[in-house]
Amino acid sequence: MIRPLLIMRLLTMPCLWMSVVQFVFGELSFMLFKDDVGRAFATPALITFTISLVLLLGFKKYPLPSVNTREAMLFATLTWLAVGVLGAIPIISVTHISFTDGVFESISALTTTGATVLSGLDEMPPTFLMYRQFLQWMGGLGVVIFVVAILPMLNIGGMRLLKAETPGPIKDDKLSPRVSSTTHYLWMVYLAITGLCALSYYFAGMSAFDAIGHSFTTVSTGGFSTHDASMGYFKSPLILWICNLFMVLGAVNFALHYRIYIARSIRLYWKDEETRGFLKIITFVALLLALFLFQTGSEDGLWVSITQSFFHVISFITSTGFAATDFGAWPAVTSIVLIFVGYIGGCAGSTAGGNKVIRNIISLKSISLELKRLVHPNGVFAMKFQGRTISADVRHSVMGFMCLAAMVTVFFTILLMMTGMSFMASLSATAACLNVLGPGFAELGSNFSPLSDTGTWLMSFAMILGRLEYFTVLVLFFPVMWRH
Repeated sequence: MIRPLLIMRLLTMPCLWMSVVQFVFGELSFMLFKDDVGRAFATPALITFTISLVLLLGFKKYPLPSVNTREAMLFATLTWLAVGVLGAIPIISVTHISFTDGVFESISALTTTGATVLSGLDEMPPTFLMYRQFLQWMGGLGVVIFVVAILPMLNIGGMRLLKAETPGPIKDDKLSPRVSSTTHYLWMVYLAITGLCALSYYFAGMSAFDAIGHSFTTVSTGGFSTHDASMGYFKSPLILWICNLFMVLGAVNFALHYRIYIARSIRLYWKDEETRGFLKIITFVALLLALFLFQTGSEDGLWVSITQSFFHVISFITSTGFAATDFGAWPAVTSIVLIFVGYIGGCAGSTAGGNKVIRNIISLKSISLELKRLVHPNGVFAMKFQGRTISADVRHSVMGFMCLAAMVTVFFTILLMMTGMSFMASLSATAACLNVLGPGFAELGSNFSPLSDTGTWLMSFAMILGRLEYFTVLVLFFPVMWRH
């Protein structure tokens, strides 16, 4: 059974948090950047804060019971919708774009997709630019996880909220018996990596503003930039390789980062089967692409080909979506390769999107297992991952997820084509939004402004669908969800 009052009470928390964020950026505009957009942030912040606080106090007399699975899934989905709409208000006020485009931009930021309808970023107010960057960082580990981390009263039922939000097929691997402690550890790691990234960018030649802003969107694997040319603006191979490192760190399981910190052994990265497979895929695909770019003369020299290849393969497989050159001008086959690695995705329990490496590994092992059984019908085989036997339930859920991902891709691609987009634009936009990746191809090579309002709303929904890995959202449309 779903309790509406409980859901409304829980929703006041992310709304309050969004109002605080907007108020802080309003103050930054007044006191630091002095770019005259402070009211665009302070006014909606004050209204949202007041309404949320009144509701929270009004619901205070109601006890906060344990959150059940249905409520956790509904709360996770409604949270992304609520903060997406609230986050859009300053964007609309500053850029004067439509409500449809403003919500798309906000959801793209919060889900760390990085698809944008905006251009002329270099001339926009610094407060607004940093706000976009921060929204991606805030959405990187997830607004729901943040709520669980800062509200001890959500400890009861908190694991259900965490499972509804976090990506990956295996979700019972906690760092601490207490859910709030687990989320605190994850945020500590997140903060530490972000700080190291900002310092690295700064010492590599970025301004302090750009270093902080791009650290937000690198570690969150979001991909927004303060410049239209993205990472290509800086014209620095060193910055690209630093970006490669921190995109990979953002796409590796954050629980693994914490364990490596505790064990003080970097070798644990290679011992982890998913991370090892992730690094092997990057190296193999990037080297092949580099040779292809060098042979076709698409880039100037072997080293430039290697740099651009590794950067864009990592950018796409981690679902970051940064660009450092006009990769749309590369031979057409490279677009297919980049879309393909975008579907592979990063590691489970990271900020990256895509299907996740662990699911791809389990899928390949499942195919191998069925082939063995075909050859040896009476044989007894066990499928293992990281030394542990994979249960039939996990195998079935993974294969179901992979099939669903393919079906949803076809469905949204057809819907976008019905709005007038070409096949390549429709496929790339669908892949970009479902995998929370960002860049498109063909008509959408520059940005997503050519989409119709219908197409824009479809892609906004696709971003939330991909961010919550399909099932959490789709189950809301089935009658079984609402039966007592």
